[in-house]
Amino acid sequence: MSNYSKFLGAAALTLLSTMAAAEYPEREVSGVIQWGAGGATDVAVRGMVSYAEEALGKKIVLQNKPGGVGVIGANFVQQQASDGYTFLAGAENPALYKVMSLADFDYKAFYPINVISRANVLVVANKDKPWTNFKELLADVQAHPGAVKMYTAGTGSVPFTTSAMITSLTKFPVTPVPFDGDGPGITAMLGGHVDFGFIAAGAVQEHIKAGRLKVLGVLDAKPYNGAPPMTEALPGLEKYVPWGSFFGIFVKNDVPDDAKMKLAAAFKKAVDNPTYKEMMEGRGNVMLNLSGDEARKFIDRWQSVTAWVYQDAGVAKVSPAELGIPKP
Repeated sequence: MSNYSKFLGAAALTLLSTMAAAEYPEREVSGVIQWGAGGATDVAVRGMVSYAEEALGKKIVLQNKPGGVGVIGANFVQQQASDGYTFLAGAENPALYKVMSLADFDYKAFYPINVISRANVLVVANKDKPWTNFKELLADVQAHPGAVKMYTAGTGSVPFTTSAMITSLTKFPVTPVPFDGDGPGITAMLGGHVDFGFIAAGAVQEHIKAGRLKVLGVLDAKPYNGAPPMTEALPGLEKYVPWGSFFGIFVKNDVPDDAKMKLAAAFKKAVDNPTYKEMMEGRGNVMLNLSGDEARKFIDRWQSVTAWVYQDAGVAKVSPAELGIPKP
């Protein structure tokens, strides 16, 4: 084959490649939700997928692949072709996979198409308890070690992480009572079997509105819906906040840039939809709508804060320092 023929062949391949990239997406796109149907991530993603379809111009088919703290769904996406036709609809957990020895990858193996929102974490109590804010609760806990019962959902959960943050700064001698998730924990709180808990706002909004539970504070440096910031009682918490579980859309790092840009543009428009924003904010979320470098910066900070809280609490399986995760 002559050099000229080789040149023509290479030029043709380049042209075909360029045309293929420009035509993305040519078919439907698959989204893998790493948690079960009806969960917070499932609701967050299904609530805006129709808006993303409209912006993308193709159908998006969602499937739930729960299990292994989300590892099964995340690993499935990692095994798919790097063509932009499969994305992960995930929460915060993959950021800690290496720290907790759950998988040999974390969110650094993914490109963040969109970090949708962050949940407000509230400290809520049984309505009959005497406390009116977190400062009063903290004082009571310290004055009566072991007497106050706290709902928890085990290592890695929102209540575990929040209490670990507090314990890193001051004495917090509560009696943790474990439950399998917010649902049973809230039921126990309503029945007076536990006294308080740290829970994402969306899970308790209706109980608060109905007066069945009361809010003592928010894990932030500013108020939320009248709830005082927990930093007022414990100023050292400021180095950790804002903090809360988050939702996002991710693809493999080596997906072509054209596909990444088109997905990012579609999901940015979807997350910005007024109806969707109203729904998410009504569930206690702070809308972020971050992509690319901004999203990466947010995830890296969340990972840094949480990984080192776990290290200090003695539950990290691998030191964040060994993984190159800087201290916050």
